[in-house]
Amino acid sequence: MRLVDTAPIPGGGELRLFAEGDHYSIKIAGGGDLMSTRMHGSEDALATIACERIPRGRQARVLIGGLGMGFTLAAALAHLGQDARVIVAELVPGVVAWNRGSLGRHAGFPLDDARVEVRECDVAMVIRSERSGLDAILLDVDNGPDGLTRIGNDWLYAMPGLAASMAALRPGGVLAIWSAHPDRRFVARLRQVGFAVDEVPVRAHGSKGARHLIWLASKPSNPAGTAIRRARSGPIDARPRHRRG
Repeated sequence: MRLVDTAPIPGGGELRLFAEGDHYSIKIAGGGDLMSTRMHGSEDALATIACERIPRGRQARVLIGGLGMGFTLAAALAHLGQDARVIVAELVPGVVAWNRGSLGRHAGFPLDDARVEVRECDVAMVIRSERSGLDAILLDVDNGPDGLTRIGNDWLYAMPGLAASMAALRPGGVLAIWSAHPDRRFVARLRQVGFAVDEVPVRAHGSKGARHLIWLASKPSNPAGTAIRRARSGPIDARPRHRRG
């Protein structure tokens, strides 16, 4: 495995891009793999499941928090119409540069799509600036509510951040969050804010492999809808990223 490049994380820490043959992985300095081009099914599923909930025919506006290796963005673009607009908020400029280089070919260079706007900033800034303007917010900026990469991400999963996401969504819009582990307290916070929540299990290979979750938190079309329900569909074939632990 060969170290290709490093990128500082604003506020502290460092990301490292490694190459092994034709594949790449991103690690956090002092930790394990964050993601790999070998396994990206969970990134694909995050976008696919959320974008399927956007009504057809709507000029969709979607916010993706965390560019990663571009797989979530590529999957979202595949499901959205040509008049859609996708904002990608990526805190680490180096990650954007890596995706514009040879790493980008694994996801098909989605940053080159005319529907995409990249903002090199904290996704929280974009969420705060929106008022009922987004159809979906896809968060893949950490390990889930129990984040490991950056302490600043805690705001996204706390009551103030969830309330800001609620305010940023259009009625019927969805907040989609990837997580490595279940978290009943987090689900309770989502419910307290007013979201209706589906917990969608994802596994590595069909019905096998590690179990993870994608939470789909929907803003009610009317203020009365706040039920939490378990997704009834079977597990989605989604390979989880390489994560710490």
